[in-house]
Amino acid sequence: MTRTTARLVRIAGGLLAGAVLLGGCSSAVDDTAAESNTSADSSATVSEQFNDADVAFAQGMIPHHEGALVMAEMALKRASDPRVLDLAECIQAGQGPEIDLMTGWLEAWGEPVESGGMGGMDHGSGGGMDHDLEGMGDMPAAGPDFDVMWLQSMIEHHDGAVIMSQIEIDDGASEGAIDLARRIVETQNDEINEMQQLLNELGG
Repeated sequence: MTRTTARLVRIAGGLLAGAVLLGGCSSAVDDTAAESNTSADSSATVSEQFNDADVAFAQGMIPHHEGALVMAEMALKRASDPRVLDLAECIQAGQGPEIDLMTGWLEAWGEPVESGGMGGMDHGSGGGMDHDLEGMGDMPAAGPDFDVMWLQSMIEHHDGAVIMSQIEIDDGASEGAIDLARRIVETQNDEINEMQQLLNELGG
């Protein structure tokens, strides 16, 4: 077993453990964990079959997920609605391990890992993590108004991830990366619907 293969197997194990602990999250998180385990077992194939779209997807999605983690952490400290808190926990639990998984792919492919930007990838939703977080500092300190603004910002952020993932589904070559993109589309569309319902109930 190569060092990269071992690392991906450990990551997949963490994904599965997180899915078990967070049974209340979207079922798509479980699907992602199961698929990641399959991808880890066949990491040699994943590392050999990839193209520029796969690299751009991983390099762009890593910092995009990092932005979501920053937003989730903010909600865990400042949100008042328990449903928003639950959603932030699910986002944190799902996207952290996915960052590790995509980082492992880039290392296997011999490609640089981007962080803190979009890796040159235009996701069609305003231009990257810095843009998505730009207005977060102006949010109310806490309470219902914060919850509404956070949900609005996270919906926009999720829309960007769905667009990026669809590009990977259409243009990618790596089976593992395409499967992850499909799970991201499924999971984040489910979360968008959940957040929109919450917004409607909160008057946002």
